[in-house]
Amino acid sequence: MSFWDVHGVIFLLGLMFFPRITVFFFSTVTGGLLFWIAFLIVPRIFIAILAAYNYWDTNPVLVILAFLWCLGGETTEKEATRRAAQRR
Repeated sequence: MSFWDVHGVIFLLGLMFFPRITVFFFSTVTGGLLFWIAFLIVPRIFIAILAAYNYWDTNPVLVILAFLWCLGGETTEKEATRRAAQRR
């Protein structure tokens, strides 16, 4: 199953820029405590892991890009939070 058979570009952009909202409203994956911890603390990494699990065989380039985006996004988000906390 290819990512593009199930989802479109708008869904991909939603995952990139609004990961928590997109996963909360449009994902069928739910789970226990680990799911909610990942969802609340590191949503981009959580999405990249789900992408690797589901789409590595059909879209390895998309999965690699998801990991690069998630690592960059998480780093940027944490850095912005740290700077905002220092200004107060």
